[in-house]
Amino acid sequence: MRKPPAQDPVQDSPDVSAPQHYAAGTAAVGHSLRIAQQQMGVRRTALTLLRVNQKDGFDCPGCAWPEPDKRHAAEFCENGAKAVAEEATLRRVTPEFFAEHPVADLAHRSGYWLGQQGRLTRPMYLPEGGERYEPVSWERAFDIIAEELTALDSPDEALFYTSGRTSNEAAFLYQLFAREFGTNNLPDCSNMCHESSGSALTETLGVGKGSVLLDDLHKADLIIVAGQNPGTNHPRMLSALEKAKAGGAKIMTVNPLPEAGLERFKNPQTPRGLAGGGTPLTDLFLQIRIGGDQALFRALNRLVLETEGAVDEEFVRTYTHGFEEFARTAREGDADWEATLAATGLDRAEIEAALRMVLESERTVVCWAMGLTQHKHSVPTIREVVNFLLLRGNIGRPGAGVCPVRGHSNVQGDRTMGIFERPAPAFLDALEKEFGFAPPREHGLDVVRAIRALRDGQAKVFFAMGGNFVAASPDTDVTEDAMRRARLTVHVSTKLNRSHCVTGARALILPTLGRTERDLQGSGEQFVTVEDSMGMVHASRGRLDPASEHLLSEPAIVSRMARRVLGADSATPWEEFEKDYATIRDRIARVIPGFEDFNARVARPEGFALPHAPRDDRRFPTATGKANFTAAPVEYPRLPEGRLLLQTLRSHDQYNTTIYGLDDRYRGIKNGRRVVLVHPEDATALGLADGAYADLTSEWNDGTERTARGFRVVHYPTARGCAAAYYPETNVLVPLDATADVSNTPASKSVVIRVTPS
Repeated sequence: MRKPPAQDPVQDSPDVSAPQHYAAGTAAVGHSLRIAQQQMGVRRTALTLLRVNQKDGFDCPGCAWPEPDKRHAAEFCENGAKAVAEEATLRRVTPEFFAEHPVADLAHRSGYWLGQQGRLTRPMYLPEGGERYEPVSWERAFDIIAEELTALDSPDEALFYTSGRTSNEAAFLYQLFAREFGTNNLPDCSNMCHESSGSALTETLGVGKGSVLLDDLHKADLIIVAGQNPGTNHPRMLSALEKAKAGGAKIMTVNPLPEAGLERFKNPQTPRGLAGGGTPLTDLFLQIRIGGDQALFRALNRLVLETEGAVDEEFVRTYTHGFEEFARTAREGDADWEATLAATGLDRAEIEAALRMVLESERTVVCWAMGLTQHKHSVPTIREVVNFLLLRGNIGRPGAGVCPVRGHSNVQGDRTMGIFERPAPAFLDALEKEFGFAPPREHGLDVVRAIRALRDGQAKVFFAMGGNFVAASPDTDVTEDAMRRARLTVHVSTKLNRSHCVTGARALILPTLGRTERDLQGSGEQFVTVEDSMGMVHASRGRLDPASEHLLSEPAIVSRMARRVLGADSATPWEEFEKDYATIRDRIARVIPGFEDFNARVARPEGFALPHAPRDDRRFPTATGKANFTAAPVEYPRLPEGRLLLQTLRSHDQYNTTIYGLDDRYRGIKNGRRVVLVHPEDATALGLADGAYADLTSEWNDGTERTARGFRVVHYPTARGCAAAYYPETNVLVPLDATADVSNTPASKSVVIRVTPS
């Protein structure tokens, strides 16, 4: 039962049935328990899952959705159970496994198969010219890192990537080491996901985070969920939406695909959810054309401006800047009905129905995820969302605000801790004052620019704190070729993934503790902290014995690497930080605003909320000192004849690049991942029979093309002219230079493709 698959399962012959129209229920419970028991066994499943997201337990290593103050004994969702099972698995990857499987063999395995092998147990080293990873001591591993880093001509030839699961303590030490080493090259997964949100919100509101707390959703009159699929990506959000509905809220869903979780939610924590019909969630579904969101919000803004008494004139006058230019632009021709309907694929009656809901609401929240952030025009789209909320005073009001729903647990906390290639001068000033060294001031490289630097020989060492960089990044072939040009690639990981198979001349895999595991250091048992998607900070305490006696925690790895690389020249107390994480939190408290008295405040079971000036007192730390309306032309993807507009997405059996299984239950896909979802009428017009196999070729304005082969065509109720397929299989279709303006985020949600028979 606990053995991983010996052979890679066939993944190119998926079975297809009708999509579901509800999420969770007894099927979710059964699937959660089945996967958990396969990975952990019965006793370990019970001990572990009852600790997830509890005040004295550990933070789920999956999504960043916040916990309510009053928590259910089973405060986790189906995909959270899968994430925990993957980490707390009894399966192990030993040196004998690597002796049996050369890197060339691993490189031909699927990401699913690699992940199913289990937890890494020893530091492993691939020497230059070697065919297999071999065990290496921690001391030798740090020597290898020091050899390569100290041999660089410039610290800027090193790249220090971070995944979202890294704790606040580890992230703070990691950025501190990188900057003491001498570089701001700190690309992170936010560059690929929510950078567009941060760019737009910082400019317009002065804070690059959401402005709502969980209780605001419960108090809202209207919640707009745009470009987001909570049922798969953060299922506990469905409980919050259900509670909001019980309080009288209306929910408007804006998405190219109908998603089961937003149709109806059968809450597995309630009798009605398990045995009854559950709760219908969406009151109005706007099946928007991919990339048409800016046009929709512009149209709503124009209609609000044209409605007498609809604008909160006192709020606009007191707290905002740029209203006149915005209003003039909104009334101009690029927001007329013909352009709006072409951009959105909606009809006028649908938009007028949305307007009625908007005007009836005194408290409105807009939630979004990567469906809004990964387009060329993502930043102006999110600015338009802010315009929409500002018009009716829905910032700094209970039950209202912006809610960018972050994906990975603590991805937001990592950015708060300084994992950012473009740090604010005030942050660097605080680091210099606290630690007595001069941090570099020049901006570093984000993900896309880091790949270019590797490709062009300008970067030579790549160090990843978690994640699966190769599989997560765009332009798969270019990214892999770039990684192979490095002198050294290092990955701090809990499990095998594709990135371990695409290496520099030398490579290291450094196994680390997971969230579920007990962390014993010199001063005793430690805990770490995380920040959720709504700016709440709380403690996380693992309880399981480590998967191997050879594992180190992330703070320990960074501290030992820093001592070895920086040597006696560093006055930073790295050894003290490794022994006692409270000393790290003391320094965070002195460097980062909002963390004052950190150790005392995080001792509270519920944790604490970080300050948010727009939410807390309607203060806007922008260049103008006010919330900024913005004016920009409406943009949306144009679709040539005979083409489709593709969005990439997750299946229900995956989280980011971690593949838990080969099914997408809610969409009716089983035992496969290479599928392309196409509206039946579009498929018929293009001669694509349901069940036929086709190749997807992306087309870009500069003439660039990329091809992904062998996808089963599935007739599916997508928006007309639109298609969908899973990533990372379709990352190959997105060229490195196809990015969002301003944020440089890969434009993975609006890919023009032609579909041809395989």
